[in-house]
Amino acid sequence: MTQKISVIVPVFNERENLETLIPALLNGLEAAGEDFEVVFVDDGSRDGSGEHLARIVQSNPRLKLVQLCRNFGQTAAMAAGFDHATGDVLIAIDADNQNDPSDIQAVLAKMREGYDVVSCWRQDRKDRLLTRRLPSILANKLVSIFSGVHLHDYGCTLKGYRREIISHVRLYGEMHRFIPIYATWAGAKVAEIPVRHHPRTRGRSKYGLSRTYKVLLDLITVKMLGSYSTKPMYFFGGVGLLACSAGVIFGGWTLFDKFANDVKAHRNPLLLLAVFLFLLGIQFILMGLVAELLIRTYYESQGKSPYIVKRTWNCAPQAERAPGPGKAGS
Repeated sequence: MTQKISVIVPVFNERENLETLIPALLNGLEAAGEDFEVVFVDDGSRDGSGEHLARIVQSNPRLKLVQLCRNFGQTAAMAAGFDHATGDVLIAIDADNQNDPSDIQAVLAKMREGYDVVSCWRQDRKDRLLTRRLPSILANKLVSIFSGVHLHDYGCTLKGYRREIISHVRLYGEMHRFIPIYATWAGAKVAEIPVRHHPRTRGRSKYGLSRTYKVLLDLITVKMLGSYSTKPMYFFGGVGLLACSAGVIFGGWTLFDKFANDVKAHRNPLLLLAVFLFLLGIQFILMGLVAELLIRTYYESQGKSPYIVKRTWNCAPQAERAPGPGKAGS
């Protein structure tokens, strides 16, 4: 069955690169013999990228342009591209000509093997070692350890997604790089393939060391959403119980010092530490209770389901089912 391919290209101040990127994209996609469209998202460019794209798309119905009112960041631009794409397979690629458009065919070939997400690995990366490659290597290893999804290169924008997978993902912050993690947690089949990478010859990079701390914070958010989004008490309560236990241990140590070594309790700093840890543990447990209430309110008030159904057999459509607990019948 023929599928439509949507290529999403977030653009921010890449006027010089667009002149070579657009022909390369069109030639590569036409050579693939698939029905396709290219969705450019102008993320508040100030170098004329938006105006240039507006002229180009008027002469080619396969090209689309979404202009954002200001610079929202790459993740928001990709989300806008996904929302305005109409294809069955969505492929994201950078506009800086460092990804090779001809590798899109390799992504499509891998997806034809039955994979839902294909992530690309810049195996021979052409970026600076200290400011780009080394931080990326460390970040990728850390992400793999935290998430349990082992990929070499989370930061490569060139990736392919099936629409039914991406429709369940909501992107915030810098989280576009973590889509393979969300997809794996949703039961998707994820593959990784090596691709070519070219040095930047025009324009300036929008990435640097300052982005590292944002990625780390988003990683913590991803871990929380993936492991504890429906049971936050397990996290907060676990930390709280550990803190309370440590407080009890230090309290017992204080008593031991008093009776065994004749150390006055009010002069023992362990007493203050014991009280602090115990109270901190109580606070974490109470935070867990509040988080549980918020999660339950979120799911119940909006009719959200804590699961995603892939397929059913011999089941009535959802609209025909009996109302669940707490819901009035029609």
